[in-house]
Amino acid sequence: MEPTNTAAERAVRHAVCWRKTSYGTDGERGSRFVERMLAVVASCRHQERSALDFLVQAVTGQKPSLIPQGA
Repeated sequence: MEPTNTAAERAVRHAVCWRKTSYGTDGERGSRFVERMLAVVASCRHQERSALDFLVQAVTGQKPSLIPQGA
């Protein structure tokens, strides 16, 4: 592994790849939505949780938290 391949760079890689292949968004609201969705996916991935389960809970009003359970 190269010394510049830090954990922070690996964490944003998915978002950077998405932005390059999707050509971004058309407006501020779309940008905020994508920003939040990518943050949820990255947080769930880091905690080894299902992002889909998290989103289903959020949509059904169960108020899930991205704060790790042991924190």
